Amino acid sequence: MSDPRSQAAQAALSAAFSRAVDLSSLSRRPAPPAGAAGAGPSAASAGASVAVDGERPNVVDVTDASFESVLAQSTRVPVVVDLWASWCGPCKQLSPVLEKLATEGHGTWILAKVDVDANPGISQAFQVQSIPTVVAIAGGRPVAAFSGAQPEPQVRAWITSLIDQLRDALPGIKEAEAAAPPPEPEPEDPRMVAAADANDRGDYEAAAEIYRGVLATEPGHAEAASGLAWSELFARAAQAPDDAIALSDAAPADVSAAIAAADTEVSQGAAATAFDRLVTAIRLTADDERTRVKEHLLLLFELFAADDPDVMKARRALAAALY
Repeated sequence: MSDPRSQAAQAALSAAFSRAVDLSSLSRRPAPPAGAAGAGPSAASAGASVAVDGERPNVVDVTDASFESVLAQSTRVPVVVDLWASWCGPCKQLSPVLEKLATEGHGTWILAKVDVDANPGISQAFQVQSIPTVVAIAGGRPVAAFSGAQPEPQVRAWITSLIDQLRDALPGIKEAEAAAPPPEPEPEDPRMVAAADANDRGDYEAAAEIYRGVLATEPGHAEAASGLAWSELFARAAQAPDDAIALSDAAPADVSAAIAAADTEVSQGAAATAFDRLVTAIRLTADDERTRVKEHLLLLFELFAADDPDVMKARRALAAALY
């Protein structure tokens, strides 16, 4: 990192890791009485004398005296130590991220928060020279660390990698994953709901306008792009003659009839039949008419996943018809 203090902290941590951090002195410190103010059952262990916030599951505030009881839990799940201080600006950015991820982890790891000013023994054990510093402990030993505030995606990736590497070594990870509630579905985008409602009532242009508005501000919005393509298809199919399929069957080389029939068939869920119809029209036409049919067939392909079996079969048929 560019911050010299972070570089020094990382170097100190690396040196500490190479000879293993000696935490034995912390275990010899007297623990506070069970009924002392601020003490309570740990999220990790009922016997640990650590302060727990019920609104932050799997987050514990640790002291020099209580650290050993939390450290013992690292034989089951990783313990991620957040070394911070109230005056530290970057700590105020990083700590909420760690707390959020610990809550989302549903017990696959424990966040142990250490105020370094109030608890110098822990920071001295890790030889920390700058904060924030984050140290992951497994089986009582440090296994990974970083210094300085990091953006949430980077911290999330670090935690994910940590869990993946330790899943088979620490039994509590799989147990916590098995007991975790299923993820809550993401809330529906009201714009997508409004567009779908417009399609359902046959107002395809209104749906298309909603999708176009989304794409104007979010060009990469995949759901809006797909929705627009389908709304435009439904609009074309609605304008096709009622007997579009029969007209095309009677004149398979009629490009306009083939396109109208294919749109109708795709809108009715008969994509494979529509693709076959257009490939047949390509075989029976040439020059501009053939190009027109081919371009429409490619447009219909975009409505489906690239690995859709009907699309893959039709692409092979298209290639044979053209070459």
